[in-house]
Amino acid sequence: MLINIETSSKTYPVFIGENSLQALTDHLENADYTKILIITDFTVGRLHLDELRTCLSRIMDYCIFKVPASEQAKQFSVYEEALTFALENDLDRKSCIIAFGGGAVGDLAGFVAATFMRGIRFIQVPTTILAHDSAVGGKTGINHPLGKNMVGAFHQPEGVYYFTDLLETLPLSEIRSGFAEVVKHAFIADQEFLDFLMESITDLTKISRTDLNYILKKGIEIKANIVHQDERENGLRAVLNLGHTLGHALETNAGYGTVTHGEAIMTGLVYALYLSEAETDLVMDIHRFEQWLVTLGYRLEIPAQFDFDKAITSMKRDKKSFANKPRFILLEEIGKPVVKEIGEEQLRSTYEKFIIATQLQRETKKAD
Repeated sequence: MLINIETSSKTYPVFIGENSLQALTDHLENADYTKILIITDFTVGRLHLDELRTCLSRIMDYCIFKVPASEQAKQFSVYEEALTFALENDLDRKSCIIAFGGGAVGDLAGFVAATFMRGIRFIQVPTTILAHDSAVGGKTGINHPLGKNMVGAFHQPEGVYYFTDLLETLPLSEIRSGFAEVVKHAFIADQEFLDFLMESITDLTKISRTDLNYILKKGIEIKANIVHQDERENGLRAVLNLGHTLGHALETNAGYGTVTHGEAIMTGLVYALYLSEAETDLVMDIHRFEQWLVTLGYRLEIPAQFDFDKAITSMKRDKKSFANKPRFILLEEIGKPVVKEIGEEQLRSTYEKFIIATQLQRETKKAD
């Protein structure tokens, strides 16, 4: 499958499926790159690097930089080490970086590419479901101790090559993490897609290849349409952050990598549904949706050490917020997102309602 991403600065292809690596080989054979730097993490490198090497071995000179897995890759120290490695290995302005891994590797590698010699080209080769979202659209960056993704740049890739066979080695926690972003795309754009997910996906370990390719393609198409209209998040693109305001606060508060991104975002998404019910009169059976999530293994738990007062401070720092006032992506209805400034009193009262509701969900699940 092929999807073309069109933005104001660049148009590039996204290949999905078994022919993706051949498409990558074809691209590399016809490109004018002087050298390739592969940035991957130790886990993906161990499992899949040999497969990627088959695309490169007969084409050009390349080097490999391995980083810690997950959010530990998105640190200032790792970013600096990657730049040093690039300089020591003689990359120049016509070199190219390949991000080979999940969302964290893609964010880091893209930011290295965006800033090395003021910007060189890069390619996304995703290896997780989560990366169907993060690999498309050109957002790159690293974390700051005070906030997730607070340091970065918009830098579009030359292409995205999504060889979905690599997803077969994903642990369940990573499948669950990536699927959260699929659900997010359905909420912001397509009631029928959400209905399909809730009716067809009842066990995350048993998603057919046909369904997997369909939901990845559908999610990418939804994001591509939004990025086409608003590449640099001046307005519409903010809706892609549904669930992320509380979700990022959860990740920051717990320590990056302690809670998977998708688990945190799904918890934040449910909280946003409760806020929408109060603020925009959303009509939806949230209880039924929560039951489906629990069936899929989402815990929707707030860590015991989570401090809501500190979370509000994190929300005020969120990139959507202005003048120190938290702004959330809410839904007037499925497929109709809005950005709304929410007062602290409403945030707190809805949070308390959310805690009670999710606790009842867990108790009901245990009773069953």
